[in-house]
Amino acid sequence: MNAHATAPERPAIPGVNHILAVASGKGGVGKSTTAVNLAAAMAAKGAAVGLMDADIYGPDVPVMMGVREKPGMSEEGRLLPLQSYGVKLMSLGLLADAGVPVIWRGPMLSKIVTQFLNDVEWAPLDCLVVDMPPGTGDVQLTLTQAASIDGAVIVTTPQPVALEDVRRGVRMFREVNVPVFGVIENMSMYVCPKCGTRTDIFGHGGGAKTAEFYDVPFLGHIPLDTEVRRAGDAGAPVTVLAPESEAARVYSDIAEGLLAAMENNGR
Repeated sequence: MNAHATAPERPAIPGVNHILAVASGKGGVGKSTTAVNLAAAMAAKGAAVGLMDADIYGPDVPVMMGVREKPGMSEEGRLLPLQSYGVKLMSLGLLADAGVPVIWRGPMLSKIVTQFLNDVEWAPLDCLVVDMPPGTGDVQLTLTQAASIDGAVIVTTPQPVALEDVRRGVRMFREVNVPVFGVIENMSMYVCPKCGTRTDIFGHGGGAKTAEFYDVPFLGHIPLDTEVRRAGDAGAPVTVLAPESEAARVYSDIAEGLLAAMENNGR
């Protein structure tokens, strides 16, 4: 992969002011949870927000947002996004039958991502948050070629095996000329709700060190919080279900900073 592949001017989506990619180098680090909570937190601050689930093999956004309906079609034949917690959303999980695996090669992945960008009635939006699949493959390259992305956020957990994949993610976005707004360290620590004892189950501080190494902002530590699990089980972002929790507070602060970064970054 090289920067020359994305040299042409990338098209904007009419009526969508900004696009934010939420990515991770590997699976299981809480990327989708982060994307859902950032989108909901932005909406709670008054922004018009969309959430596009580009994790085609693991489209979990509908479950996390408590949505089960099928999307409708406009008179022009465009998909109408559903709404949940003030966020417009679209996912293959809304179109495919529950439990049916997606067994597609790269060209089909690229086609559905392009359709989700261009054939969904997103407008008007201040920000479209894109939940990316883990890794650095076809979907990532298609998205960076097909849309004008303001920037990316990389989600990681503290342990070294995750951080090595973060480095690949940062370098990928740099090669395709997409700014990296920063790194979020998820599952950063566990604080016992009864005694207040803090335990760094997966280690601590690796995300901040990686951000410093690549000279990108470190956006915050998300604790390993039972409220996040409870919210996910209930089909709601923790920023909605438990807005006073520490995890929700950190997500809200990060969302506010990202909205400002996108405005400052311009198009």
